[in-house]
Amino acid sequence: LMKIWPFSSRVPNVAVLRLSGVISPSGRPFSGSLNLASLATPIQQAFSLRGVKAVALSINSPGGSPVQSALIARRVRSLAREKELPVFAFIEDIAASGGYWLACAADEIFAEPSSIVGSIGVVSAGFGFQDAIKRLGIERRVYTQGRHKAILDPFKPEDPEDIERLKLLQRDIFQDFKDHVRERRGKRLKGDDDTLFNGDVWTGGRAEEVGLVDGLGDLRTVLRDRFGERVRLRTVG
Repeated sequence: LMKIWPFSSRVPNVAVLRLSGVISPSGRPFSGSLNLASLATPIQQAFSLRGVKAVALSINSPGGSPVQSALIARRVRSLAREKELPVFAFIEDIAASGGYWLACAADEIFAEPSSIVGSIGVVSAGFGFQDAIKRLGIERRVYTQGRHKAILDPFKPEDPEDIERLKLLQRDIFQDFKDHVRERRGKRLKGDDDTLFNGDVWTGGRAEEVGLVDGLGDLRTVLRDRFGERVRLRTVG
């Protein structure tokens, strides 16, 4: 007798997790912010989907919080090892800074030729209002315990010691970012540190040349090539 296999066993499933928006530690409901609190359940669902053969990350993010980027990427890697599933990342318009951090959670990264990729660096920006409040006749009053509790106050002149302290913090975060990229991309990186880690951005085509992505292509086309034309793409979350 011919054995009839269930339909689901003959058609591979790939879970698609969309990571679109700014990476932020918190946000209003439906604001589109990405953080571990909002993504923990969808990530778990993606790796627990019945009959799943791989997980695809559809990324469209300019970056944001380095901590949330690391937490999300770490959760993806943890479940990938636990479930023994490959992870693919597909960059749409942009995967910059923390967005690229997320992409590196994948085993392979793909982009469109005109995607914006990279921006591996750390930035902190603000404004100085000390002259403005002086002209308005406003007096700033701040009371602290701890000499460095109110560093970089935008209503006070810049202090060189405060700036140096900020740069030390940025240096540590930047090192974590570089270590993550090196660990995940390994020998696929084709540029030196001055090229790869200067905060620059590349198009998808140029990113492929320097090893930041593995190839060019969209999610549906690449996954159909890998798993066959009958692959079922199951969006979760």
